[in-house]
Amino acid sequence: MPDRKGKIVGFELSIPQPETAASFYKDVFGWDVGDPSHGYAPVSTEKENGIYGGISKGGGDFPHRVRIHMEVYSIDETLAEAEKSGALVVKGKMESEDFSLAYLVDPTGIEFGLIERKERSS
Repeated sequence: MPDRKGKIVGFELSIPQPETAASFYKDVFGWDVGDPSHGYAPVSTEKENGIYGGISKGGGDFPHRVRIHMEVYSIDETLAEAEKSGALVVKGKMESEDFSLAYLVDPTGIEFGLIERKERSS
């Protein structure tokens, strides 16, 4: 079983002007920002060894947010462990083709995401 507990593998920037942010990070840091799909523009911070993320429009109630994503071996086990330790599950396990995702808030109020990659069979 690979040790994937807590490795930071991604991020999200949610802001009122995502286009302005995309231009800023492209110009200043050289980030590769893709075309938005469903309001979310994928980001690669580096050609090699960088982490991936995205830029999207923040919600009206909380327009500015930076959220890290941590990779775990099992979202289900990590959610249970996190709740026992005082975390609040904001959005439970969501499925996509390549990974599962969940959002939590730690006991101090910091929001973060969990990612469990799905193994691909050849």
